[in-house]
Amino acid sequence: MQRRSFIQKAAVGAAAGTIAAPALAQNAQPEINWRLASSFPKSLDTIFGAAEVFSKRVASLTNGKFNIRIFAGNEIVPALQVLDAVQAGTVEMGHSASYYYFGKDPTFAFDCAVPFGLTSRQQTAWFDQGGGRELTREFFKEYGIINFLGGNTGTQMGGWFRKEIKSVKDLKGVKMRIGGFAGRVMQRLGVVPQQIAGGDIYPALEKGTIDAAEWIGPYDDEKLGFNTVAPYYYSPGWWEAGPQLSFYVGIKEWEKLPKQYQAALEVATYEAHVTMQAQYDARNPAALARLLKNGVKLSYFSKDIMDACYQAANAVMEEEAAKNAKFKKIYEQWKRFRHDQNQWASVAEAPMQNYLIKPGTLKK
Repeated sequence: MQRRSFIQKAAVGAAAGTIAAPALAQNAQPEINWRLASSFPKSLDTIFGAAEVFSKRVASLTNGKFNIRIFAGNEIVPALQVLDAVQAGTVEMGHSASYYYFGKDPTFAFDCAVPFGLTSRQQTAWFDQGGGRELTREFFKEYGIINFLGGNTGTQMGGWFRKEIKSVKDLKGVKMRIGGFAGRVMQRLGVVPQQIAGGDIYPALEKGTIDAAEWIGPYDDEKLGFNTVAPYYYSPGWWEAGPQLSFYVGIKEWEKLPKQYQAALEVATYEAHVTMQAQYDARNPAALARLLKNGVKLSYFSKDIMDACYQAANAVMEEEAAKNAKFKKIYEQWKRFRHDQNQWASVAEAPMQNYLIKPGTLKK
């Protein structure tokens, strides 16, 4: 009996030790406080909100021990200098659109969007399963940064114009806020591109500093009030078929994190990524309906304009690949992936979608 009692007590003690060990290890985890600089204003709750979704999830996964404070664009870092701040170690993290840094190297655009590029789902597939993560991280490593999925808006609108755009010649001389690679393409068609942060677009459009502007889509565009100063709303935003946002982390800071915190951070980026796309998809239809009710003139770029832009985009990208080895390395692999994705989309997805939206099919 004594032997049996001893064994039972020993088993209970061992089980207690097993339960207590993780708690002890968890309590031993350090408290870490980071700062994240966003490129976006707080007023845009969906795109700025991705960083908030991310921060809350990291805190919950680490029992409140890893906290990341979010700063909106221009609060502690200029909105279009987030990458620079992370690279310099001014902040541990950033949330931005990588094509904002096109001026440093056009290769950055692949981490976000290039003209006539991948849709939202295709972009995620390329980054997560198609080699994009490895290719872009190799490139970002030169800047001391590791990049993570940070959201997607879905295919964007073609922007707001003060006057109608019926042909390619109507684009000549138009001063347009347009981000990333698309500016160089539009320049070939006579547009004068301007890269302006989201919060600064409306004043520039209102004052006439620019004649046109693109941002994202109905939900955000309505909030920014573009329709009050530029009544013509065009589609599609061929330069952003599926623009991906990114979280930037300084590699040195990343390597200091406990493995559990690294895992929490990466899991949280996925949640923020998926949430942003879902929110835009859910909110854009009602916002567009309100804009149309208030007199917005919705139009589509003509086939001539789309063809001219497509040809210009291909020419610009081929020229860049010919002179930029880093760009070429990603471009060649990305181009093959795009081809395969579009071939597959033409088999099932596109026919189904086209059937559902053809005249006579759409019913409430």
